[in-house]
Amino acid sequence: MESIDERSLIGSCGLYCGLCPRYQSSAPSRCQGCQLGTTRSYCSVYRCCVTKHKFLTCAECPQYPCGKLLRALRIDRKEDSFLTHKQALPNLDEIRRDGLSSFLEEQHKCRLLAEYLIANYNAGRSVTLYCTACTLLPSRTVERTISRMERSLDELSKRTKGRKELAKEMRQLLKAAASDVHIDLALRRKTTRS
Repeated sequence: MESIDERSLIGSCGLYCGLCPRYQSSAPSRCQGCQLGTTRSYCSVYRCCVTKHKFLTCAECPQYPCGKLLRALRIDRKEDSFLTHKQALPNLDEIRRDGLSSFLEEQHKCRLLAEYLIANYNAGRSVTLYCTACTLLPSRTVERTISRMERSLDELSKRTKGRKELAKEMRQLLKAAASDVHIDLALRRKTTRS
């Protein structure tokens, strides 16, 4: 497996691309991440932060958080266009407080957890949930959930349960773990008026 430079997976806005479902996708439309992908040509936050001011993230900017960043993250909206946007500002705050290296060390651990879940408990429809869980939940919670699942599986059940059944069980365990710590993994959809 190729080595990944974690710095290339941090978006200027504070999103960690390694936990994005589009980054973790195996589809042809897979995104390479904000620092390497095509989004940087049209992202106003990237253009301002990296191109204009030569910062890696907005956490380095003395004007943080500016209106451009808040508009891009849709902070004032009631619905989520992208659930992991919830972590962008807390991520930038953490980078300012603890430094980029410390932040990336934890994100690396979370990315590996998401990749483990995707490799072992995905029946084709769980990537978004696994990425969201690894973004919003403490890594210890995800690790304990994986351990709980794997302790409950003996060799016979691993062979007899289908991939869909295993994925369903893992999704339920992650949702329960999130509920225990009062974190909602569900996307808030736009409501339509009747």
